[in-house]
Amino acid sequence: MSNRQYIKICLIPFAFLIVAFEILPLMSIVAGSLGDGHGGYSLIQYKNAITSRFYMQGIANSFRVSIISAVVATIISVAGSYSIRRLAPKIRDAVMLISNMTSNFSGIPLAFAFIVLIGNNGVVTIIMKMFGLNLRDYFNLYSIAGLTMVYTYFLVPLGILLMYPAYDGIKKEWEEAALILGATRIEFWRHIGIPAVFPSIMGTMSILFANALGAYASAVALTSGNINLLSIRIGALVSGDINLNPELASALAVILGMIVVFTNLVSQSMTRGRRRARK
Repeated sequence: MSNRQYIKICLIPFAFLIVAFEILPLMSIVAGSLGDGHGGYSLIQYKNAITSRFYMQGIANSFRVSIISAVVATIISVAGSYSIRRLAPKIRDAVMLISNMTSNFSGIPLAFAFIVLIGNNGVVTIIMKMFGLNLRDYFNLYSIAGLTMVYTYFLVPLGILLMYPAYDGIKKEWEEAALILGATRIEFWRHIGIPAVFPSIMGTMSILFANALGAYASAVALTSGNINLLSIRIGALVSGDINLNPELASALAVILGMIVVFTNLVSQSMTRGRRRARK
C-alpha cells in the first residue's frame, strides 16, 4: 500500500465526522428554516425574522456586542502576545499555559465569577460601598456594557493563542536593519511589522467575532435572558414552552451563520487588498 492510499484511508474517519457533525446538522437547520410550521416549505420564517423589530433588535445587539468585544480583544491580544514573546522562556511557557486554560473558562462559571466579583453584592461592590461609593452609579454588570466586558475577558486568551505564532514571520534581522537605516521602532511597526502580521490580525478578529456572536451560556447566566441577543432568542425558540418555534429558530440560526460568513469574507477581502498593496 502506497503512502497516498494510506493517507486516504486515514482520512475516511475524519470525513465521516465532518459529514455527521457539520454537513448533516447544517442541512437539517437549512431545511428546518424553510418549514412553514404546517408541513410545507416557504420563506415565511425569514420574513418573520427580518420584519420583526424584536428579532432585528436581537441581531443588532448581538452584532454590536460581538464586534466591540472582538476588536478590543484583538487589540489586547496583539500587544499581549508580542509582550509574551519577549519574556524569559520559562515565564513565557507558564503564561501561555495559563492562556490556554483560561481560553476555556467561559459560560456559566465565568458569569458566576463576574457576579461574585462586581455583581450587586459582589466583593468589589461591597468594598466600594464601605468607602461611600456605589458601583452601579458607574457600571452595571447586567447590561450591554457588562456583557461586552465579559465577552472581551474570555476572548483575550483565545486571541493570544491565535496571535502568538504570527510573530514568527517577523525576523529580528528586519528590525535591526530598519534601526540601522535610521527608522524608529514606531516606523518599523508601521511599515513592516504590522503589515506582516495584518492577515493574522484580521483572521484572529474574525474568529473572535464568530465566537462572541454564538456565545450563549455566559449571556443567559449573566442576564437571565433579559438582554435581547440573537443566540438567546434562538435558545428560547428551541426550548421555550410558550414560544416554541424551531422553524423560526432555524431561520435565525441561518441568519447568524450568514453574518459570520459575511464578516469572514470581508476580512479576507481586506487581507487580500493589503497584500496587493504591499506588492
